[in-house]
Amino acid sequence: MDVFICSVILCAVLVSICGWKILNWLWFRPRMLEKSLRQQGFTGNSYRLFYGDLKDMRRKSKEALSKPINFSHDIVHRVIPSIHIALNNYGNNCFVWFGPRPALVVLDPEIVREIVSKTYVFQKPPGRPFIRLLARGLASLETDKWAKHRRLINPAFHVEKLKHMVPSFYLSCADMLSKWDKIVPSDGSCEVDVWPYLQTLTSDVISRTAFGSSYEEGTKIFQLQKEVAQHVVEASRSVYIPGFRFLPTKVNLRIKEIRKEVKSSLLNIISRRMKAMEAGEVTRGDLLGLLLESNSEEIKQKGSKFGMSMNEVIEECKLFYFAGHETTASLLVWTMILLSKHTDWQVRARDEVLQVFGRRKPDDHQELNHLKIISMILHEVLRLYPPAILLTRATHKECEIGKVSLPAGVQLILPPILLQRDCKIWGDDAGEFEPERFKEGVSKATRGQLAYFPFGWGPRICIAQNFAMLEAKMAMVMILQHYSFQLSPSYSHAPHHVVALQPQHGAHLILSKL
Repeated sequence: MDVFICSVILCAVLVSICGWKILNWLWFRPRMLEKSLRQQGFTGNSYRLFYGDLKDMRRKSKEALSKPINFSHDIVHRVIPSIHIALNNYGNNCFVWFGPRPALVVLDPEIVREIVSKTYVFQKPPGRPFIRLLARGLASLETDKWAKHRRLINPAFHVEKLKHMVPSFYLSCADMLSKWDKIVPSDGSCEVDVWPYLQTLTSDVISRTAFGSSYEEGTKIFQLQKEVAQHVVEASRSVYIPGFRFLPTKVNLRIKEIRKEVKSSLLNIISRRMKAMEAGEVTRGDLLGLLLESNSEEIKQKGSKFGMSMNEVIEECKLFYFAGHETTASLLVWTMILLSKHTDWQVRARDEVLQVFGRRKPDDHQELNHLKIISMILHEVLRLYPPAILLTRATHKECEIGKVSLPAGVQLILPPILLQRDCKIWGDDAGEFEPERFKEGVSKATRGQLAYFPFGWGPRICIAQNFAMLEAKMAMVMILQHYSFQLSPSYSHAPHHVVALQPQHGAHLILSKL
């Protein structure tokens, strides 16, 4: 009897503890955070149990995406409608609710600089396990573990290594152009939705540069990763419920199946490469070979705990796909769309390309990097249509930012899409496509302020920034050498954000052979 009573009491205590934790998570803590923020001058909607602003966000996003907009670069109201409305209603010192977590919108360049500089203080928000299914590589790591991975991966993206990847960029671009050549008549024009071709191009580049001779296996892995990304995006639009991913739903079972297949394929590729290295084979110039070489050297010099495990190498390989493909595809599609609208800049870019390369193969990375007009155009496209429209950080303990003190548990939204259009920084033409503003470089264009960070900034700036820009330059050079292009009457201007900023209804252009 005593045992029974003790068991009942123990169960009651455990239930009470769990109940209190849930109640604290859903009600008491959000209300405490809201009170703290309001006392320091921040404003926003009152907290609503469990969902916060998420229901409104989904509704407003659905409304915004229901129809395209007139062609202009004023796209904020369509891409981030909830934040756009919050800023209009409450001003710059506003917050929104992602479920029970408040998120401040940070629009002061100096505060942004402080946040992205202090990587050990302001870390990524607690990640949803669903999102970590894509990859747990460098982008999601923090503090010392992030520093270790960054150090080991850095050699693969050194400028001297990137020049050896130019032939792979060329082959992938040539494959895409050969497909267009079969569609577009040699003496005429044809409407083509270039978006799926550019997505294939960038995935093709990642497959070649990441795995070299294992390119076909890499392509298969990419398709599987793309499917997981679609499921993850859907999951991210709802309130996170702890443990939901373990339920045997159709989607969860499919994701589990894909993860197992991807891991097995990558393990085979990596194992073969490591055996070849142990047998004395010269390391190839692809990303996997360079990463394994760097990792092996670190382990030899300092010991195994200073290197990456096999699982960590696999996660970094998965991240190559996820990050490298989406960013460059987004940059290329908006570049083609904007040059189709602003044909004077398309003519100037083509003139530069023909002056430097003529009709010959653009295989010199130094010449690619010295294309001034192409660089100005790419920077302006990234300013108006950044692939990552919002960066997020969080306070993990009470800390000072500027003149305010924030409690732990507050998210921070750093919006490139807003700061890169701020008229106070960029001038009255901030909403216009004007590549000339980058004629003397980024620092001059921003007047030294942190108002341009399409690849992030500070210690965590995108490690593959130079890779993406070199790939984009190669693609645009080859496209401009062979084709002129203009907007099709069927083109719908409908930017929306999935993993990166992309055209919701494709990019229908009229291609003409030159």
